[in-house]
Formats: sequence, structure tokens, C-alpha cells
Amino acid sequence: MKHWIAGLLAATALAGAARADIAVSSNDAHTVMDDGAQMAAKPAPADSVSIIDLKGKPKIVATVQAPGSVVGPPMAVWVAPDESWVIVTGATKATEGAPGGIGPDDRVSVIDLAASPPKVVQTLAAGAGATTVRVSPDGTLALVANRAEGTISIFTVKDKRLTSAGKLSMDPKSMPGGMAFLPDGKTALVSRYGDNQVSVLRIDGTKITIDKRPISAGLSPYTLDITANGKLAAVGNMGRGDGDVDTVSLIDLSAEPFRTVQTLTVGRSPEGLKWSPDGKFLAIGAQNGTTKPPSSPFYQKQGRLILLALEGRALHQVAEAPIGQWSQGIAFSRDGKTLLVQNMVERSIMVFGWNGKALKPQGA
Repeated sequence: MKHWIAGLLAATALAGAARADIAVSSNDAHTVMDDGAQMAAKPAPADSVSIIDLKGKPKIVATVQAPGSVVGPPMAVWVAPDESWVIVTGATKATEGAPGGIGPDDRVSVIDLAASPPKVVQTLAAGAGATTVRVSPDGTLALVANRAEGTISIFTVKDKRLTSAGKLSMDPKSMPGGMAFLPDGKTALVSRYGDNQVSVLRIDGTKITIDKRPISAGLSPYTLDITANGKLAAVGNMGRGDGDVDTVSLIDLSAEPFRTVQTLTVGRSPEGLKWSPDGKFLAIGAQNGTTKPPSSPFYQKQGRLILLALEGRALHQVAEAPIGQWSQGIAFSRDGKTLLVQNMVERSIMVFGWNGKALKPQGA
């Protein structure tokens, strides 16, 4: 069942707050799917950000206009632990003359949730294709992966505002996407879709270096998330997107050098990926051919929400449910009993109950 959100145009990035019981959805209104191809909407409405209260039945409590994009891993939102402010990125925008009418964007928006109503209080430039944004555990450093540019933008953070502190240059073909800090704040991981590896970043203030030894995951690693205790990471490997099954890799962070300890099949195009708050389950949103043209032999009308359980240093599937087309972000409620899943084509967010064993669709 679908939980339709009034006024929600196209959900693309979903992040749950660490302590507060909210989720934030970045809504790309300028992109539509036309026979399996991304095209600019004509006319292109303004993108928006929706604040969703997860206490009780999930509901939108505020909407703010801000740039967003379906392009890039669906981690393009960061929510402050005290739920007082949010950072949102926009990887693309409607661009006349660009392929499909869509070109790279670099905008980063800071949104004050404590204002009434919430509002954008700062807009900055990162790099072309600005996507995943993450803030260090101590709240002093923000990183933005610039997928189209092959760089990571570095920002210092003070009083809920960002100040540019330079960029880390990577291989231009690396296409950095997924990113996450370890609890020590001195280490982070970044997935590299373009050259099929995961890099370890070493952080000393605003100086960032890349370990010589990359971590090998699967083909085209993309969305990346780390358990709250910092002992394990998971990365969705998108593959070639041409009908074959794809994988998720589990990375052991408990000892160095970090290493992949499991890679398992999870269906096609596992773009949505999120650990439960207790780190016992990993939710996967597999697009499952829903982005293909209906004429394709690989086309499917529904995606798949897959729940994997962690036992020791291994994952195995415990539950599955159908979802919509071109699924994107996933968020858990603070208690881990409610999941939200975005569907780009339907312009909806689906709500599921989760009791550790079975997924139960919730009524709209």
C-alpha cells in the first residue's frame, strides 16, 4: 500500500535523524522518467524538501523549496541529531540544451528547522554533481561528494552554518557517491562508482588524504552506510544496470586494514540502503528493472524492499515486500519499527511496519 504525500512531487533523498523521530525527504520535481530515460519536466516545478514526523502515523509537517536531485546515492540529506537543522544537496537541475534537458548542479542548502516555518538560511556551491552530504560526529566538518566532478567539497561547520575549506581531488573518473564518517571522526569511507572501489579517507582538521589501499566491493559501488557502532559498513553495488542481478558488500571496520567480508546477491539495482538504528538489520531498495522501458525484457512493474539480518559478520535475507518504481531513499523510525521508502515514478512514500520478522504495509 502507498502512503501518498500531498504535494510531494518526486522523492529522492531520505535521511532519518539520529535522535529525533523525523525523516527529511528531498523532492526532485525537475526530473521525470520517459520510456526508461531521465528527462526534464516541462515546465519544471520547484524542487522541495519535506519534513516528516514519524511519531504515530507518518505525516508531513513542513515543506520548504530547495534544490534536490534524483541523481546520485539517496543520501543527499543530513539531519542534525537535535533535529534543529538540515543540509540538502542538489546534483542536477533543469538545463536548456543539456542531454534530456538536465545538467549538473552544485548547490548546497542549509535549512533551519527551528524557524517557524522552516526556511533556507544558507545556499553554497560545492562541486558539479553535489550528492551525498555527511557531517562529522563532533559537528565541525561537512563533506559533500561531487559525483560529476570527481571531488569532495570540504566545509567547516559553526553555529549551524557552513564555510568552504577547499576540495579533495580524486580521479576525474571516480564518480564519488556514497560516504560516511566512522565514530572517531578521523576516518570516513567514500564509494567510487566510476572505478569500482571504496576509498578510506583520513581526516586531520580540514586536511584529508586517501589511503593507498582501496577496499574492493562489487561492480559500481554506490550507496554506503555504516552501523551506529562503527563496526560494519554496507555498500550497494549497482552493476551495469543491464538486467543482471546485483550485490551488496559488507565491510568489516573493526580492525585495520578494513576489508570486505561478504558480498551477496540482492536483486537488481540496490540503490536504497540503510542500517536499522540498532545495526541488526539492513534494508535494501532494489529497483528491479522498474527504470527500464516497458518494451525491455528486463522491465518490471514493481521494485523490491529486502530486509537482511546480521549474524556475526554475515547478512542473510529475512523478509521482502513489493515497492514502487525507481525506488530511492529508505529511513527507519528511531525505534526501528517503521520504514519509509521513496518511489520516484509514483511520486510517493510507502510506509511499512517492521517487527524484526515481517514487513507490514501501512494504510495511507
